[in-house]
Amino acid sequence: MSYRHSGAILALMLATSGNAQTATGPRTSRPATAAPSNDAAIFRAAGFIRRGNQWRSDCDDPGTASYSPGTIESRADLNGDGRPEAVVTEGGTYCYGNTGTTFWLVSQQPNGSWKLVTNSTGIPEFLKSKGVGGWPDISIGGPGFCFPVVRWNGKAYVANRKEYSGKPCR
Repeated sequence: MSYRHSGAILALMLATSGNAQTATGPRTSRPATAAPSNDAAIFRAAGFIRRGNQWRSDCDDPGTASYSPGTIESRADLNGDGRPEAVVTEGGTYCYGNTGTTFWLVSQQPNGSWKLVTNSTGIPEFLKSKGVGGWPDISIGGPGFCFPVVRWNGKAYVANRKEYSGKPCR
């Protein structure tokens, strides 16, 4: 199986349930409320810069075949506060190795601005277990069979455990 990032494949994984090797969409019944008109603010909060018709991070991929520019993969209220969060991805093995993708999680603030919550190389899977403030634990997938799970401690997402298909692993 190739771990080359594909926006269409990642979008499909974010929209469906799967095992720990795939990213599943936010497990929430609240609809996303961030309108496409917020796209530029979302990308800027994630640290992206618009170059031509693409949003790019500081990856600086020289144009390799595996590169895919910044994409807003999903929008949903992940922590139940009534405001949306957005997952931004960028792909390519030049910057992100065998995993081939990195994600940024940004959250809309009460004043309407957007703030970076966390980012990591890998494919996010939002789990049912939760940290402080109702933020879901995130399994960070990629090649392999034992993935790190991070939990929100009120200030940052920090390492919590490793698991595969919902079971502890080493």
